[in-house]
Amino acid sequence: MNEAELKKTANEIRKGIVTAVHAAKAGHPGGSLSIADIMTYLYFEEMNIDPADPKKEDRDRFVLSKGHVAPALYSTLANRGYFPVEELKTLRKLGSRLQGHPCMQETPGVDMSSGSLGQGLSAACGMALSAKLQKKDYRVYAVCGDGELEEGQIWEASMFAGFRKLDNLCVIVDNNGLQISGNIDEVCSPYPIGDKFRAFNFNVVEIDGHDFTQIADAFQKARDTKGMPTVIIAHTTKGKGVSFMENAAPWHGKAPNDEQYAVAMEDLERIGEAYV
Repeated sequence: MNEAELKKTANEIRKGIVTAVHAAKAGHPGGSLSIADIMTYLYFEEMNIDPADPKKEDRDRFVLSKGHVAPALYSTLANRGYFPVEELKTLRKLGSRLQGHPCMQETPGVDMSSGSLGQGLSAACGMALSAKLQKKDYRVYAVCGDGELEEGQIWEASMFAGFRKLDNLCVIVDNNGLQISGNIDEVCSPYPIGDKFRAFNFNVVEIDGHDFTQIADAFQKARDTKGMPTVIIAHTTKGKGVSFMENAAPWHGKAPNDEQYAVAMEDLERIGEAYV
């Protein structure tokens, strides 16, 4: 895909996020919207995957450590062809395959159930180590929230990854600066994020998480780095693309009403017109 196609796809993924959360009358739109560009690049350019064979043995693995932003993962999977986009409207409904947190037993394309903050990175480390022990070539990608870095288990996992030289592991930190209760630097600051990961023997790359040129370059640097895992610190805007959600902590975990949904979709339609 060229850059315009990637931007158009990311915008469609954002529409799916807003539609799903509105239909569910619950969910986490802010952090889902902020990570949409990263998710687009991962699933449409970076990862070795096949929607027709979600469990193929040599596929790259993905773990959404901040599992509450499941709408971002579901919308990406739907737009990539794992299941119909129309199914996004069943988010959180009884009997749906798309529950509030990802479930690997139910949802095509989900490699790891997640939701308890801090635990996903440990699972990703296990997957990466397994590949090393079995001499497999697949790579493992894990998306963490910046507020999630306040969890101690993140740093236990990072210590392990650096010590074991898991260069097949790429961690992406969605650094949108906000968590459910406000600014991360006022709740329990994880800064400086890069220096902390360097201390655990990580290759650190910092980017604008909405710039596809920088995103592509960061993932290439991760692939080229040997002997240590890579963390990509993606500076993003919470609620990206929806005017009234951008940089607004209250939209971490609530659904738009009908009027707000209409405004949000108008915002995204307007953005999408630039990529036609």
